[in-house]
Amino acid sequence: MKLATLRLAGGTAAVRVNADNRTATVVVGHPDLSSLLDQADWRTIAAQADGATISLDDADYAPVVPRPGKIVCVGLNYATHIKEMGRELPQYPTLFAKWAEALTGPYDDVIVPEYAAAELDWEAELAFVIGRQAYQVPEAEAIDYIAGYSVINDYTMRDYQYRTLQWDQGKNFEKTSGFGPFLVTDYQLGTTIEARLDGEVMQHASTDDLVFTPAALVSYISHIVTLQPGDVVITGTTGGVGHARKPPRHIGNGQTVEVSIDGLGTVRNRTIVK
Repeated sequence: MKLATLRLAGGTAAVRVNADNRTATVVVGHPDLSSLLDQADWRTIAAQADGATISLDDADYAPVVPRPGKIVCVGLNYATHIKEMGRELPQYPTLFAKWAEALTGPYDDVIVPEYAAAELDWEAELAFVIGRQAYQVPEAEAIDYIAGYSVINDYTMRDYQYRTLQWDQGKNFEKTSGFGPFLVTDYQLGTTIEARLDGEVMQHASTDDLVFTPAALVSYISHIVTLQPGDVVITGTTGGVGHARKPPRHIGNGQTVEVSIDGLGTVRNRTIVK
């Protein structure tokens, strides 16, 4: 099943993408996927939805889960990226936070304040969304707590990130992380993940290069804090970020970053510096 949150006249709506991939059915009573995932029987509600049919040809996609209670990010989780940064494979996941205000739609322009535009970087990432409350979950059972998977660009202001030892300030600028377009419930690891800058491939890898799998992350994080339905985990980026290149590459004003994962779709955001 493939789900999304669409902007419509007067608000937003959770929708189920139909088999033709050109239309979607409104899930009545749920303004977004954050609302839908709050329901224990969200799968049945979505599968049986019979609201209005909407064309996706010119659809306006909101962040796929617009109001997550928590966004837990994982740093240094692709073997290729860890090696390019000159580090050893970690024993435990490196966790940091992103806030909901950092999310934007998968095709929205990203507006960056001029004071933060010196070292803009792309990070192609696989995200997954929690489907039911998870606390102290064994890894062998953890996959059952995942509602589905999506695409995100963990858009990063490198100069802000490295001002201190804590990364959060470089990862949380307002409405900079394109997220979506879909939540896919049956995705399997092992497909291609790419980032492109104005069409030039910058990152290319497979999602099975993860050091810590989604199941391992659910188990690890849930032994720290309860994961709630609609919470998002962003699993880390692969090699090829601009900061690690010699010389470094950065996103410039007017340039477009595309992040794609086969089986999940593409986010495409143009950067506007103001």
